[in-house]
Amino acid sequence: MAFKFIPILAFIVVAQAGVLPQYYRSEPTPQVYHPVAVPSAVVKAVAPVAYAHAKPVLVKHDAHYDDHPQYNYNYDINDEHTGDAHSQVEERDGDIVRGEYSLNDADGFRRVVQYTVDPHSGFNAVVNRYPLDHVKTVVKKVTPVTYVAPSPAVVKQYHAVPQVYHQLH
Repeated sequence: MAFKFIPILAFIVVAQAGVLPQYYRSEPTPQVYHPVAVPSAVVKAVAPVAYAHAKPVLVKHDAHYDDHPQYNYNYDINDEHTGDAHSQVEERDGDIVRGEYSLNDADGFRRVVQYTVDPHSGFNAVVNRYPLDHVKTVVKKVTPVTYVAPSPAVVKQYHAVPQVYHQLH
């Protein structure tokens, strides 16, 4: 029980000692202002600037490094089960890349993006959207069904058998 009083008494001692800010203490402390020394003259010293020249960087050519890379690839996915259909074609000749990719959006359009990349103009893309040809539902013409009431001599009376449901407790 005595251990509960130790933090409270420590807080009171610190508050009385003037360590806590003023809003924790009951009596205000006077603020002391000191004059600031103003320099009478400003002396500006300029040191000479030393320039360091960069040393040439030695580049180690890798045996597998290609100065003029070239590649060409494409893929096409058309999954009839899930409806996923997308494709891409891309070719590179040095620093110039040309390509196109397409995919089916969820809103029923096919998005086709044609792009080029080169060092002069960067990445440029043209996006086109085309509506998909939806599968048309074929409605088969059905002849209407007519109901023929049975003759009164053939009518049999069927009574429903009551079902018994047991509840488990």
